[in-house]
Amino acid sequence: MVVKVQDLGDLKGKGNQGFPEVITGLPEADVPFKGVRAWISQGEKHQLVFFEMDRSAQVPEHSHDYPQWGMVVEGEMELTIDGKVRICRKGDEYLIPAKARHYAKFPSRSRVIDLFSEKARYKPKTAE
Repeated sequence: MVVKVQDLGDLKGKGNQGFPEVITGLPEADVPFKGVRAWISQGEKHQLVFFEMDRSAQVPEHSHDYPQWGMVVEGEMELTIDGKVRICRKGDEYLIPAKARHYAKFPSRSRVIDLFSEKARYKPKTAE
């Protein structure tokens, strides 16, 4: 049996293409940050969130009582954790400890995936 797989590698060099429909078909998150869209894969005790950031998007400084793991899928993120700045690019992973003050800036269109160790970090958007 031959199974055809979409070659996402063909997107390389064509700029940020966004997440495929298998992701954008998930519930969209109600994210309060300008230039940020996200989709939620809900677990019993966690959320896996797929973010698309416009160029110049920012997530303001905040903290939460649980750790957060993430990975940059496309683009670049300037991540500051407890005052320490780190530049994260495609393929880079990061771990934000519980209670750590952190914020992020996106100098280019970017996609990131974050695992929040809490089941209600974001609520799904409601129909308007």
